[in-house]
Amino acid sequence: MPHPAAHRPRGLPRTVLAAVLALTGAVVLAGCTQAVTFDAAPHATDPDCAAVVVRLPDVVAGLAERETNAQGTGAWGTPAAVLLRCGVEPPGPTTDRCVTVDGVDWIIDESDAPRFLFTTYGRTPAVEVLVDNDVVSGSTAIADLSQAVAAIPAEGGCVGLDDAVPTESPD
Repeated sequence: MPHPAAHRPRGLPRTVLAAVLALTGAVVLAGCTQAVTFDAAPHATDPDCAAVVVRLPDVVAGLAERETNAQGTGAWGTPAAVLLRCGVEPPGPTTDRCVTVDGVDWIIDESDAPRFLFTTYGRTPAVEVLVDNDVVSGSTAIADLSQAVAAIPAEGGCVGLDDAVPTESPD
C-alpha cells in the first residue's frame, strides 16, 4: 500500500517553500539597511515637527526614504544624500540668499559646497535640510519637502534689500 504522502501534489509544498524563502529574504534584506544616525534638534519635540514628519514624502529628488534614529528627522538615499532636521533655532536676519519654494522661504548656506544647507526662514521651529548637490539637486529636494514643511505656520518671510524698512539714522 503506498504511503499517504505519495499522493500529495508536489507543486504545492515547493510553492509554499518558495514564498517562505522570498519573504524571509525580504525581511533579511530590509534588516540590512541601517538607520541614519542623527542628533535630534533642540526643539524636535515641538508638535509642529511631528506635523512635518508625518507629511514627509516617501521619495525626495528620486531618492527613497530611509529610517532615522532621532525624532523630527528624515533622510533619503543610500547613502543618505538628503537629510532633514526639524526643531532647529530659527535664523535671524541675514544677507544669505533666500528663495521661496511653494510658499516656504529657505535660506541657502553654500559655504560647504557641494553640500548645501537649506534652513526655513520665518517659521518656528525651523527646519534644516542638508543636500549633497553632487548626488541630487538642492532645488528639487526642497521643492519635494516644502509641502510637508508648510505644516509649520509662517510668521514672516524673506525680504529683499529694496523691501526692507529703512531705519532712521540718529541726528
